[in-house]
Amino acid sequence: MKRVTVLFVLIAVLSAENGNPFDIFQYRNIGPTRGGRVTAVEGVVKHPGTFYMGATGGGVWKTTDFGVTWNNVSDGYFATPSIGAIAVVQSNPEVVYVGTGSDGLRSNVITGKGMYKSTDSGETWQHVGLKNTGQVGAVEVHPTNPEIIFVAAIGQAFQPNEERGVFRTEDGGKTWKKVLFIADTVGISDLEFAPDDPNTVYATAWRAERKPWTIISGGENGGIYKSTDGGDTWRLKRNGLPEGLIGKIDLAVSAADPNRLSAIVEAPGDSGGLYRSDDRSESFRQVSDRKELVNRPFYYANLESNPLNADILFSNANRFMRSDDGGETWRILSTPHGDNHDIWIHPADTSLWVQANDGGVNVTTNSGKTWTTQFNQPTAELYQVEVDDQYPYWLYAGQQDNSTIAVPSLPPLNAPGGGINLWMAVGGCETGPAVPKPGAPWIVYSNCKGRFGTFDKRTGQEKRYYVGAANIYGHNPKDMKFRFQRVSPIHVSAHDPNTVYHTSQFVHKTTNDGETWEIISPDLTAFEPDKQVFSGSPITRDITGEENYSTIYAIRESALKKGVIWVGANDGPVHVTRNSGKNWKNVTPKDLLPGGRVDAVEPSPHKASKAYIAVLRYQLGDWKPYIYKTENYGKSWVLLTNGKNGIPADYPTRVVREDPNRKGLLYAGTEFGLFMSFDDGETWRAFQQNLPVTPVTDIKVYRNNLAISTMGRSFWVLDDISALHTWEKSVDTGYTTLFKPKDTHRYRYRSFGRSGVPDYPPSSVIIDYFLANETRHVNAVLDQALNVIRSSPHLELLESHIE
Repeated sequence: MKRVTVLFVLIAVLSAENGNPFDIFQYRNIGPTRGGRVTAVEGVVKHPGTFYMGATGGGVWKTTDFGVTWNNVSDGYFATPSIGAIAVVQSNPEVVYVGTGSDGLRSNVITGKGMYKSTDSGETWQHVGLKNTGQVGAVEVHPTNPEIIFVAAIGQAFQPNEERGVFRTEDGGKTWKKVLFIADTVGISDLEFAPDDPNTVYATAWRAERKPWTIISGGENGGIYKSTDGGDTWRLKRNGLPEGLIGKIDLAVSAADPNRLSAIVEAPGDSGGLYRSDDRSESFRQVSDRKELVNRPFYYANLESNPLNADILFSNANRFMRSDDGGETWRILSTPHGDNHDIWIHPADTSLWVQANDGGVNVTTNSGKTWTTQFNQPTAELYQVEVDDQYPYWLYAGQQDNSTIAVPSLPPLNAPGGGINLWMAVGGCETGPAVPKPGAPWIVYSNCKGRFGTFDKRTGQEKRYYVGAANIYGHNPKDMKFRFQRVSPIHVSAHDPNTVYHTSQFVHKTTNDGETWEIISPDLTAFEPDKQVFSGSPITRDITGEENYSTIYAIRESALKKGVIWVGANDGPVHVTRNSGKNWKNVTPKDLLPGGRVDAVEPSPHKASKAYIAVLRYQLGDWKPYIYKTENYGKSWVLLTNGKNGIPADYPTRVVREDPNRKGLLYAGTEFGLFMSFDDGETWRAFQQNLPVTPVTDIKVYRNNLAISTMGRSFWVLDDISALHTWEKSVDTGYTTLFKPKDTHRYRYRSFGRSGVPDYPPSSVIIDYFLANETRHVNAVLDQALNVIRSSPHLELLESHIE
């Protein structure tokens, strides 16, 4: 290999101002471009090929070519990536309103930050208020006065708050008035104008709140409210609706019959289903009690009608269904992905739809006979990131609503067909994790909702094992022998690749790829009996195991000292063993409030007694960041986040990692982005650069790269962070510095020639340097014989400086 020397020569002084020095660190998105969950869509009547979609963790995207390509339009403007509703002012489609905070209240829902408005078709945005409304169910524009906007505010998903109900602006978002409020636990999930009278407005009241162990959907004060004076006053309309408990309701109206109001209603037993009023909500009758209409209503329950035929209805739920007789009978329509959430139908061409589901968004021009692809949307929701030890290395995770997934950090030369062939499923399922075996990257250990699997990439075969010999679905956690959660961690020992740990309330260990297991711990959770319940009350149960509480959520063994294993539970406790599980000690920080989810444990790669933890408490209504450090095996802890030392006070933390090549260099993933610390957590700096605002769920520091998983924007890689290892001695002190380039492998990329392909770095040597203010420079690359290979600028000034 030919060695190349770099000569860096200072020539003179020039007055200059540097920008953000971290800008040299640019992340690249490597996919997958397999879409994630979308709960809001909108079209533009005057431009039939133009649509907007709102992802649950990926922001707002726009297409102008019927879904062939999608481009993000919210990056750089929105403080949250979670989108609840989108409304185009159809009389002036350059004006678009977005309510943030998805209305699909699953356990990992991301909070909203209020309303945004664009006056240039999504090119730029401004925040226009309602910051504390949490989740938004609907945004409706007055059909004749575009300055009047109504917002259905569901409220904060994880705590009561006053900022919920119906809000109205009459000046285009400059000011807002709360015109309907029921209670601090009851929000509004949907709004509709009467098609022929904009003074008539319908709103649906919904009692909804998330807890780490359950979902509350429904109460005595749910129902449909009606205003006939433009929202000034409201009346409850329940004549013919179920008595007593009512949960989530979604409405549909059609210009073809303004007197008709259709509603999907969550209610106990057979009283749930489709209701219809033919007298503008004065009375209702049940049309259908079909269970699919109200399947997991807190997550689905979306109804839409054909603008030209009131008898044609569409239901978005686990299945996408159509009725042609006003809801009496239903048939299932095929979509590219299941778990459906929203649909927009063009009012003049009712065969043109844009439809949203857990796999992204898709467009049809022929009433659902064919659909556009969802493999052009890099909005994957990933729970974690693991890497293997091949070259180039691959990244692994569970992708919510899809499968496990493995993506190469650089493209294989022989991958046929473009971006869709740049990933593969590797056993398990959507929850993950997927963990490659060190030294044998073709073997991947994976999880599927409590089921352990060993996958062989060479053959595509998977061996599956229920450690507890039971599926987690449909069980009360208190009755389960092993309380596995949907996202149950897997960890391979750094000292023995055949030793694999998997956790329920216990730590399980296998040394034969999952064929047999031994328990090496007692119950390491708090296990409060009153929180061991069937999830879902008071109407609908959610039996997916998502809310199994009192399980071990994070595990890591020290890479420095065998047998030192740290674990954290999703109900708060932290434990450590120093003898491979023979004895465990509860080392939970004394000032840490109970009940939070220990999202990450990080044994220091520099000192065996040192570790970090990141604790997530927003599911308890606590939005503070919590990162702790111990240097004595947990005898004492220091809180590294106080809301004033760099990480904002309302940025919950999900993960913390220490750089193995620089002691005290930390990286923290929060709900809204990435931070780093040079001083072991005393102070933090935003390390966001071009990374979009989205939850950073996991970080791996590997081969001087940062590998990052997000809950809504797929994987990202930062290719070379070696400059950070000497940063304070150069950049922070204003000292002009040439950073040592990393070793570069000659690598050839194939040309794909299509959209949906991830970003890849130049296949050449990258040289990073920092110029202090007021510095002129010239640089050159030379070989060992001092021949200039490349230079810039002023090569003629170099000759007298070469020695």
